[in-house]
Amino acid sequence: MITKEDQDFKEIISIIENAKENAFRVVNRELIMMYWEIGKYISGKLECGKWGKSVVEEFSNYIQTERPDIKGFSASNLWRMRQFFDTYRDNEKLATLSRELSWSLNLKIMGRRTDLEREFYMRLAVENSYSFRELERQIDSGLYERTMLSGNFNIMSAKAEKYDGMTAFRYSYVLEFIDVPANYGEKDLRKAIVNNLKDFILEFGKDFTFVGDEYRLQVGNKDFYIDLLFFNRKLSCLVAIELKVVEFRPEHLGQLEFYLEALDRDVKRPDENPSVGLILCAGKDDTVVEYALSRSMSPALVAEYQLSLPNKALLENKLRELKELAELEKNNDGDP
Repeated sequence: MITKEDQDFKEIISIIENAKENAFRVVNRELIMMYWEIGKYISGKLECGKWGKSVVEEFSNYIQTERPDIKGFSASNLWRMRQFFDTYRDNEKLATLSRELSWSLNLKIMGRRTDLEREFYMRLAVENSYSFRELERQIDSGLYERTMLSGNFNIMSAKAEKYDGMTAFRYSYVLEFIDVPANYGEKDLRKAIVNNLKDFILEFGKDFTFVGDEYRLQVGNKDFYIDLLFFNRKLSCLVAIELKVVEFRPEHLGQLEFYLEALDRDVKRPDENPSVGLILCAGKDDTVVEYALSRSMSPALVAEYQLSLPNKALLENKLRELKELAELEKNNDGDP
């Protein structure tokens, strides 16, 4: 039995933990700003010709000799500080965002190709409090490319507060962390996901809270079961996920729409938004999906999954082709 004192003690512990977290953020912010100023100083000396490349190594040796108690100032790290400053010197927005991340996360993100990709991973890491391992997994899985190909970059914006169930999802997901038999079925897939729920939520987004698997719905005198049911805190709605180990078929949508109707009538709370559904299938024909969804009034989406990390080079090439096509169409529209 939880006593009043136990509850009081938990509240005090919460105060302590919040204070420690805030203190860590302040210290980290000052550390990143220090690296920024050092990088700025080194960059200025190199640009005006007062320092050669060898001086940076001499400076590192000087610190290690004169102040061996100060760590983190190897020649390679000093060059990273210079790169850090040069990367964001003309982008105040990203420079500000970088102060919310640890140095290791900044180094990982700094190597991305464009400012748009860097902003994507910065916002993702800040909003989800990613560890280095979690961020590395998202980069390795080509999350930026997959999200951009879905046209859903706006969901990463801190200002994207308006409810729109569909922008919380992408059109493909990578489930390389699960282990299923060679000839697996939907039951095997569901069990494997539940056994690796932490990684599954990492792939979908940390705003997803697990409600249950084989979630029972009673309609009339019959029972029906949703494969996976989540609640999305940001969207404030239930999310029903139906698993299909085959290519998408139009009849799959009817089943999902039935579940959404039942959820909204019997499970959804008055203060929550309408339930959202996702059919996660082994493959899909985009034209078939477009036909199936064209007259659907339900907030539903069809996405495909793969059980191995995607080829990032192929994703990058596809994204580049789409950008080039969009630019070409833009230029053609401007022709007289």
